[in-house]
Amino acid sequence: MSAPPPLQIREANAHLVAVHRRVAELEARLDAAERTVRAQAERLARHDQQLRAALDELGRTKDRCPESQPGMDAVDATVEKLRAQCLSRGASGIQGLARFFRRLDRDRSLSLDAGELQRGLAELGMVLDMAEAEGVCRRWDRDGNGVLDLEEFLRALRPPMSQAREAIIAAAFAKLDRSGDGVVTVGDLRGVYSGRTHPKVQSGQWTEEEVLRRFLDNFDSSQDGQVTLAEFQDYYSGVSASVDSDEEFVAMMTSAWRL
Repeated sequence: MSAPPPLQIREANAHLVAVHRRVAELEARLDAAERTVRAQAERLARHDQQLRAALDELGRTKDRCPESQPGMDAVDATVEKLRAQCLSRGASGIQGLARFFRRLDRDRSLSLDAGELQRGLAELGMVLDMAEAEGVCRRWDRDGNGVLDLEEFLRALRPPMSQAREAIIAAAFAKLDRSGDGVVTVGDLRGVYSGRTHPKVQSGQWTEEEVLRRFLDNFDSSQDGQVTLAEFQDYYSGVSASVDSDEEFVAMMTSAWRL
């Protein structure tokens, strides 16, 4: 048998080289594809782990969150009824409730336990069982000790106010609080207003000190001779509820306090 011609041998070798080159290219592409798939699989695995961790944390947060506990809808309904009851008593309703609850806080702890809250609401004509009272306490339990934070609770009871209304109330309080210590006393009032022209001062029935103290008593729900910003807000939250527009409320406050 004769040997293939040199030309055929060269062509066969060239074809074989091309085939090897193609195979090498395919193997390289396959390796790259495998690396890409592995990288994607690793990313998916990490994403899955992160997702699982996020879901676990969400579950733990939900367990810790008071709103996730049973009965929160009932707590909201109780608060809405209480707010409506306060507003039905007029502009001083919220302030009256604040005064009532602050008087219940005999130890000045600024907190109430479920029993104190239950008895207090009963006096206001709202009957709660112990589980409901405990639910309200949990909702505004700042420290996790099972008692209601009184100021947080009273703040939640106030009808919502716009930033404009809150700002003008704060401005009026700041004008009264001449000492800047966060409370308004008769001494602060003496530097802002004079009671000398009051009819009862001029008739000799009251002293100027008595006029200023009686004026302060309008806002002093704790009756301790000093008014905090919270007490001032309690008073004006009831007033605000009866004023339709922000413009009207701001104009009223500006005129009343000469801001």
